Amino acid sequence: MSNNTFSCGLDAALAVIGGKWKPLILYHLAQNVHRYGELRRAIGGVTDKVLIQQLKELERDEIIARVDYQKIPPKVEYSLTPFGRSLATALGTLCVWGTEHMDAVERISERRMAALARLESRSSI
Repeated sequence: MSNNTFSCGLDAALAVIGGKWKPLILYHLAQNVHRYGELRRAIGGVTDKVLIQQLKELERDEIIARVDYQKIPPKVEYSLTPFGRSLATALGTLCVWGTEHMDAVERISERRMAALARLESRSSI
């Protein structure tokens, strides 16, 4: 009898890219090698603590490679491993879907936020 950790392939993929920032990190690294500051500016909205944590997890999971040039000032570059590039390719289809449906997703998100605001205003009464 097999003792699988994952119930399906999507479960396995989400174990690697779970979280708000990892897919964005992969997207930007699929375009080019980035230094930390470049990556932080490209992603925007992420704190240093969270970005560093996500980068360490992706490196641990063999999705990205980190090269420290041991220079002053520090020079560290991040890139996708071949394993990570295969994942980025798979995410490309999801990116296309998001681009094609961006307006609809934005409308849905606005409705969701309005509904949450109504609920919060009712509970404060």
